[in-house]
Amino acid sequence: MTKLKKENLKTEWCKSCQYCVASCPKGALSIGEELNLSGFPYVVLDESKCINCGICRIVCPDCVFRFTEN
Repeated sequence: MTKLKKENLKTEWCKSCQYCVASCPKGALSIGEELNLSGFPYVVLDESKCINCGICRIVCPDCVFRFTEN
């Protein structure tokens, strides 16, 4: 089984489009207040809410999400 973890987010690639935030069925994603090197506020993951459905990875045009094996 794969797991999404905070440290596996490529936040430097996030352009704050919020497709993932809008698509997450459990509200595990939000846009934070800090900016990445490109000047965009980036996605933040609440691991306690994440069910590892993978929808975020599917809708993200910038490949921000990386899942790892448990």
